[in-house]
Amino acid sequence: MSEKIYLYPIWLRSWHWLNALAFLTLIVTGLDLQYADPNVQFIPFNIAVTWHNVAGITMILLFIMFLVGNISTGNSKFYRIKRKKFPKKMMKQFRYYVYGVFKKEKTPYPVTKKRKFNPLQLLSYVAVMYVLMPLVIITGVALLYPEMIVENVFGWSGIHLTALLHIIVGFALSLFMVIHIYFCTFGHTVTSNFKGMIDGYHHVHIVEDDDENE
Repeated sequence: MSEKIYLYPIWLRSWHWLNALAFLTLIVTGLDLQYADPNVQFIPFNIAVTWHNVAGITMILLFIMFLVGNISTGNSKFYRIKRKKFPKKMMKQFRYYVYGVFKKEKTPYPVTKKRKFNPLQLLSYVAVMYVLMPLVIITGVALLYPEMIVENVFGWSGIHLTALLHIIVGFALSLFMVIHIYFCTFGHTVTSNFKGMIDGYHHVHIVEDDDENE
C-alpha cells in the first residue's frame, strides 16, 4: 500500500531548481575558465567571467534563502543528526545502495512525514549545505575581492591556496550533484523523485516509524 505525502513546499522547490540552474552555470563557466584553450574558447573569456560571477552572487542569495526558509518553516529538523546508532545506520544504508537495491530489497529507511532523508543522505546533505557550500561561497567572494586574501600562508601564495580550495570544493560539489541525480532514480519509479520536486509530493509505501527507523 502506498500514499503521497507533501514534503517539498513551494519555497523549497523554487530554491532547488534555481540553485541547480545557478550551479550548472558555475560548472560550465568554471570549467571554461579553468581548462579552455585561450585561442579556442567554448565561451569568450569576458562572458564566462561575468556569468560565473553573476551565478555565484545568485547562489549566495539562494543560500541565504535556504537558511532563512529552513529556520522559519521548521525544515531544519530534517537536517539534525541523532548520534545514537548513526554509524550502524549508515552502514545499513550503504549495504542497501551497493547490494540490496539490485536485489529489489526494501529500503531500510523509507521516507516518512518525520524523516525525509536516510542516514547517508542526511550526512551528505549536512556536509554539502553546512560545510562545502559556505566554503565555496567564502573562497568565491575572496577571489572576487582578492584584496581580502592574506598574501602569504606559510610561504604559499594566499590567492593560489584560495583558488585551489575553491576548485577542490567546486569539484566535490559537482561530484555530489552527479551522485544526487543518480540516486534520485531510486524512487517509487525512475522519475517519481524528480516529479516530487515539481508538485511537492513524495510517493511512498506506508510504514510505521519505530526506534530503528527514526
